[in-house]
Amino acid sequence: MARLVPVGDSDDPRLGDYVRLRDVQLRKSLEAEHGLFIAEGEKVIRRAVETGYPVRSLLMARRWVDPLSDLLDRLDTPVYVADEHVLEGVVGFAVHRGALAAMTRTPLPAVPELLRTARRVLVLEDLVDHGNVGAIYRCAAALGVDAVVLSPRCADPLYRRAVKVSMGAVFAIPYARMRDWHHGLGELREAGFRLLALTPDQSAVPIEKAVTGDRVALMLGSEGDGLSSRWLNAADEAVCIPMSTEAMARGVDSLNVVAAASIACYGLTHA
Repeated sequence: MARLVPVGDSDDPRLGDYVRLRDVQLRKSLEAEHGLFIAEGEKVIRRAVETGYPVRSLLMARRWVDPLSDLLDRLDTPVYVADEHVLEGVVGFAVHRGALAAMTRTPLPAVPELLRTARRVLVLEDLVDHGNVGAIYRCAAALGVDAVVLSPRCADPLYRRAVKVSMGAVFAIPYARMRDWHHGLGELREAGFRLLALTPDQSAVPIEKAVTGDRVALMLGSEGDGLSSRWLNAADEAVCIPMSTEAMARGVDSLNVVAAASIACYGLTHA
């Protein structure tokens, strides 16, 4: 059973895993050094535990002890219990969801290992917004995508905001990170995947007509510039989400990356 540990000081060194959660640079350094990530809120914490991520500790307001008692009974880890003002002093904001958990990261598979049993894969190139990455994972998990492959510079799916926006969907879908952007697509080709590049160019093939074959990987580009020219040229086919004539006449020629991802994931898995 987890051990309840009252804490009355936001500078308590035992809470080092939770400090300044909105400081992106600090968190990247700290989480990489200690191999951890933060799960926020009851639902997300439960999903992380159910998926098999080990718990380092929990930090919560006392009112969350009873709602989480069944989970705490199964854990052998410290549960730091503090007043709301102490929590805010540690993490840097009001913790409305009441509970946080420091979780241990598990090793990621190599890309070839990830692709061994996958058929429909999403490949993200240089998406840097954690909220967008989390939302795309939620789309991918909900619509039946088998796996996600990240370029080396993509945002971390286990960063707190990505986990929060995904509502824990980042735990539900396997993923791997390329080690080499220049040759990373070659690993998908070697695994037998047909590469589709999503573009706003309306002269491209509508996505629902292009998803053919046993193994298909759909590539999505960064929030501002979309896919790089290198990846566009490396694709087997460029595909688009057809826009209505009325929308085009009003100057609306594309969707934001999350909206595009949701439609594209449906097309990828239901064609």
